[in-house]
Amino acid sequence: MSSDQKKPKGAKTRADKDRVVIFDTTLRDGEQCPGATMTFDEKLEVAELLDEMGVDIIEAGFPIASQGDFDSVQEISRRAKNSVICGLARAQAKDIDICAEAIKPAKRGRIHTFIGTSPLHRQYQMSIDEAEVLSRVTASVTRARSYTDNVEWSAMDATRTEPDFLCRCVEAAIKAGATTVNIPDTVGYATPDEFAGLIRMIVERVPGADTVIFSTHCHNDLGLAVANSLSGVVAGARQVECAINGLGERAGNAALEEIVMAIRTRSDVMPFWTGIDTTMLTRASKLVSRVTAFPVQYNKAIVGRNAFAHESGIHQDGVLKYAGTFEIMTPESVGLKESSLVMGKHSGRHAFREKLKELGYELGDNAFEDAFVRFKALADRKKHVYDEDIEALVDQEIASAHDRIKVVALTVIAGTGGPQKATLTLDIDGKQQTHESTGDGPVDATFRAIKAIVPHEARLPLYQVSAVTEGTDAQAEVLVRLEADGKTATGRGSDTDTMVASARAYVSALNKLLAREARRKPESMLAS
Repeated sequence: MSSDQKKPKGAKTRADKDRVVIFDTTLRDGEQCPGATMTFDEKLEVAELLDEMGVDIIEAGFPIASQGDFDSVQEISRRAKNSVICGLARAQAKDIDICAEAIKPAKRGRIHTFIGTSPLHRQYQMSIDEAEVLSRVTASVTRARSYTDNVEWSAMDATRTEPDFLCRCVEAAIKAGATTVNIPDTVGYATPDEFAGLIRMIVERVPGADTVIFSTHCHNDLGLAVANSLSGVVAGARQVECAINGLGERAGNAALEEIVMAIRTRSDVMPFWTGIDTTMLTRASKLVSRVTAFPVQYNKAIVGRNAFAHESGIHQDGVLKYAGTFEIMTPESVGLKESSLVMGKHSGRHAFREKLKELGYELGDNAFEDAFVRFKALADRKKHVYDEDIEALVDQEIASAHDRIKVVALTVIAGTGGPQKATLTLDIDGKQQTHESTGDGPVDATFRAIKAIVPHEARLPLYQVSAVTEGTDAQAEVLVRLEADGKTATGRGSDTDTMVASARAYVSALNKLLAREARRKPESMLAS
């Protein structure tokens, strides 16, 4: 039995019928979330961690969507050691053929094909009738089966499809050779009782239902994605489609970490198990947050900054006496280390490296030295260095490691007297350039200076500032989103100086936009 199939601690049984297959769609549905686009290297990094933590199926992308998607699915297929690598395809021959080519290098590959089945989708999206839908279901699954014996079929908008017609579609998919049948709540409309009833109805009515695995794919438009998914499992589904941090279209998908920990923690009422190494959940959450530049809300279940924090005197008293009074799971079970004020300006390299390991980071020698230098500089400026400070520092170091443009120095003059002025020095491919600009405030002046050194037409739809920790000496974490030619890129920057953090965030986003443009039109990149 492989390591990803080990019985979780506290589980009373390991029966195959009770195993819930975890299908992660962070790299496909998650990346479709506006502003969450990942680079090729970032996708590989996320996929490697998902593979390591025991995810059963990684939906690596939508190969026909772009050459970048095809390349990332293909490379993830080559590198995966444990997970099944899945590509998404519409019910069209070309989609399926390209998907098959993308997953070809995988040790175990899956084609996931889908079609809308609800009256709304039939009439308004595709303008076809029931007979044509059924024909396309059979044709698409049959074609996919010609490439692999691992085929998943999805009824898009299943929860708003007529029950009789949905059953006919599922039956057609099973007869054509589907091995997994997914029943999505595509628009997050269902309630837990409704969704459970739908799964039970299909399992009971459709011939051959006992030969396939039924799956859930629930969106969070009404905040019910996790509840609906778990209700589906109780009703007979044995695969859950989910994403790290609940990332996904609109309000997002069911959150992987919440699904897994709910099953583990409430095994008394849900006697199921997964193969996920839960001690890697926090690390996965931080990685996905970093590469997408989507912050995790402080009170997010399982992986939020406050998930194991207690401020109420009653709560603090209870936890100090016995943690179980107010904690239903341990921080260690999700990979969280309880320590805050342990690092400072007197800490050495060995202690810093150990702290990074505790926080889930493995850095190469050069990256480690750069991070250590920044840590010492931070410790000299900041009285208390918290884990969150170190995480922000290292995340920025990793994110900017391959950037062509870097912030070297920034001096800002601000105040009521005006004009506000910024003098900025950037390093572009090893050459430094300095410019002085004025603006409507120090941030505007700083961003004008960047634009003067690196001319571009990108628009700034989002500028957001938050504090990494408490206190007046807290690091500022700035989120910047740039948009150009219909493409968006998001950058993050952190520093005890909000203006420096702002400059770093803007430059980070600009680097991503320019790198993307360089791949499309090499001659349009900055002159070397």
